[in-house]
Amino acid sequence: MRPWRSLYLIAWVVWLFDLGTKVWAVNVLSTRANVEVLGSFLQLTFVRNSGAAFGIGAGKTIIFTIFALSVLVIIARYAAQLTSKGWAVVCGLVLGGILGNLTDRIFREPGFLQGHVIDWIQIPNWPVFNIADSAIVIAAVIAVILTIRDIAPITPKDPS
Repeated sequence: MRPWRSLYLIAWVVWLFDLGTKVWAVNVLSTRANVEVLGSFLQLTFVRNSGAAFGIGAGKTIIFTIFALSVLVIIARYAAQLTSKGWAVVCGLVLGGILGNLTDRIFREPGFLQGHVIDWIQIPNWPVFNIADSAIVIAAVIAVILTIRDIAPITPKDPS
């Protein structure tokens, strides 16, 4: 399978899983207090987030929406040129995460391109997050590893 196909498959799976869990969270968790899954280590806590990670930029949803759309366009532009399967995974995770949170920003209240992102997973000493956020963080970790190992996303073509 070509790396760009893996990228889009991963993005699709992440987006669907994120969307499904957010629908579940809205239907089940929005009317409950914290649900302890593993004591205080893992709880399910419903939050509508108007900002970005760690509550940064609350109320600046439009800026994050524009940034997400920009990254989405860049990934789509270069996807077919990827030669590294590892970088295709990174881009797929990022794209799926962006699509997950962007779907909230487009379709959820308070309005178009300003919707609040649904977060619902809580661990100690960490802000509440969702599957899309997790995918983006995992992508960042993999990107660091690929960079340390000097694996390029696009192998240069031999000029001869």
